[in-house]
Amino acid sequence: MNRPGLVTTIAVGGLVTSLVAFSAEAAQKQRAHYAASRAYDGLWSVSIHTAYGPCDPSYRYPARIIGGRVTQADNDFSYQISGAVVASGAIAVTVYRMGQSATGYGRLHGSSGAGRWAAASNTCYGTWSAMRRAAN
Repeated sequence: MNRPGLVTTIAVGGLVTSLVAFSAEAAQKQRAHYAASRAYDGLWSVSIHTAYGPCDPSYRYPARIIGGRVTQADNDFSYQISGAVVASGAIAVTVYRMGQSATGYGRLHGSSGAGRWAAASNTCYGTWSAMRRAAN
């Protein structure tokens, strides 16, 4: 059985020790990164505002962050959200709706966040803001 962070190769001499030490260090870094990225886990309300272009003037979507991954928060299948947030709060998200997409970049800090977005077609762009919702 292969598990992340464990050495499954047999080597001769001192090489085994260095491989095991590297593997344990890599596993520790992976656990620390995962724990840090969980700081933003929860339900978020995202407001999107168009500054330029023929897109609707504003949108509002719920989003859920689990383990640093941004996903859809409800069963509304008229749109899809995917993305990631890292321990520093830097975030990148893509929203797909009605055959079109837009990508946003920015930063989360505590229970809020903000950034910029642009449509994949380059016809629209604007800003976004987010607030963490209270846990139910």
